[in-house]
Amino acid sequence: MVAHGLLPWVSGGGSPRYGIVGGPPLGASRESTYDRGMTEPALVLVANAGGGSISVFRFDGERMTRLAVTEGLPACSTFAVDAARDLVYAGVKGSKEGEPAGIVTLVLDRESGLLEPRSRLDLPDGGMNYLALTRDGAGLLGAAYSGGYGISCRIDDGVVGEPVSRVEFANLHAVLPSADGRFAYFVSLGDDLVAQYALDDDLALVPLDPETVAAPAGSGPRHLVVSAAQDAVYVLTEFSGEVLRYARDTVDGTLRLVDAATAFDTTKDLKHSTFGADPMAGHLIWGADLHFGADEAFLWATERTESTLAAVAVGADGSVTSPSRFFVTEPQPRGFALSADGRFLVAAGERSTTVSLYAVHGDALDLVQQVETGRGANWVRFV
Repeated sequence: MVAHGLLPWVSGGGSPRYGIVGGPPLGASRESTYDRGMTEPALVLVANAGGGSISVFRFDGERMTRLAVTEGLPACSTFAVDAARDLVYAGVKGSKEGEPAGIVTLVLDRESGLLEPRSRLDLPDGGMNYLALTRDGAGLLGAAYSGGYGISCRIDDGVVGEPVSRVEFANLHAVLPSADGRFAYFVSLGDDLVAQYALDDDLALVPLDPETVAAPAGSGPRHLVVSAAQDAVYVLTEFSGEVLRYARDTVDGTLRLVDAATAFDTTKDLKHSTFGADPMAGHLIWGADLHFGADEAFLWATERTESTLAAVAVGADGSVTSPSRFFVTEPQPRGFALSADGRFLVAAGERSTTVSLYAVHGDALDLVQQVETGRGANWVRFV
């Protein structure tokens, strides 16, 4: 595993692939309208699956500067950050023939941006596509897409233990816990469902009644978020490009599908996708990532065929409304993240070597900067 510091690269002007659909182009040369200097310095971590690395940037509220790139993390496309302990848990594939996939614990040096390996848990049944911490960093949840399984693990001093529990559904794509660490929700793209569990004192997964809640047939549920009030779970679908709203019982943890809204640009003649189809060849819907904006007034979502970011409005009652405008961003945007205050967004593209930093104004984005990161960038987190 190799870590090295690199100088930042910033584009000098706008690019035709970046802009608002139906509006003026956005570019780094455009004067930004956001307030400078109001966000505390932070770090931004980006996984570059194509290059097998994680880039670490410093964000000072105005610009991102790349501090370091840690290599030797083959096909890393997910990680979870324990900010209190400066630990990063990264999902990787084997680096050589016969080596299993695994979860690597890395120690983050906030000054240099370097990541140093501490331990590794082997996963012979396939690597993780989504990792999430629970119980203040004492537990780790994971979802494996190709392996079709989900796990819960205890963590002791940064060392991830063998799975305590395992569940199996087709093409599990994401998992999140409730804020209190009592429940966990796994999203199965292949089976069109959300699986719901209680987490017991030992982090074992105990099925709720019912164990699963359906998503629309053929929708391909992919990523999810839980509202701050813990009374709703929102799921982005890959094949139908919708945000599904599930009402959540805050006592027993069970979900109930309530409503949905499209999150893709309906003017682009995108067609409903299916499992195994080539979205680019068929010009098909290809939903990817989902995150709340400031005050949970909007849910930001990406669609990869048209490479768009858009904000689904969230009503006071939790209802969702389709976006009115779409922003073209990094090519094939699989992952993105917002700053803690919701004022900035960083987007990564699977077919790009740069990430884009935006200032967020309600449901609008203002491109501030593009910075070099690495090949196949697909996962972003502010720390």
